[in-house]
Amino acid sequence: MATAKKAPAKKAAAKKAPAKKAAAKKPVAKKAAPAKKAAAKKPAAKKAAPAKKAAAKKPAAKKAPAKKRTPNAAFMKALTPSAALAAVIGNAAVPRTEVVSKLWTYIKKHGLQDKVNKRNINADDKLKAVFGKNQVTMFELAGLIGKHLS
Repeated sequence: MATAKKAPAKKAAAKKAPAKKAAAKKPVAKKAAPAKKAAAKKPAAKKAAPAKKAAAKKPAAKKAPAKKRTPNAAFMKALTPSAALAAVIGNAAVPRTEVVSKLWTYIKKHGLQDKVNKRNINADDKLKAVFGKNQVTMFELAGLIGKHLS
């Protein structure tokens, strides 16, 4: 009979343990509930992403047959360079875009770009007449050229 008494004690302990586990699981279940909500949001986000991709592809297809952007007439107007600028790029009347392009060709050909800071241009005798100083930044270049075009 001693063994019979022990067996119910084990069963009672076994019954108490699941009750404790169930009590312990309840807070975990509360924590899991927000995780389920987050998990529910993620698939929704994934579903929305393909819709955005599909929407993004449709306008791209529409852009392809669209007209090309026309250049601004002011940039394409041929301007005559001053005598100082003509010594660098030539006497022919050319648009501003071509003036900048020819000037950079001259700078690269003669190695006038600063070795340490490539944004700076070291002026030689011809460019010194155009720039008015020994060194300019590439950002000042267009402004300084504008003074020599008419």
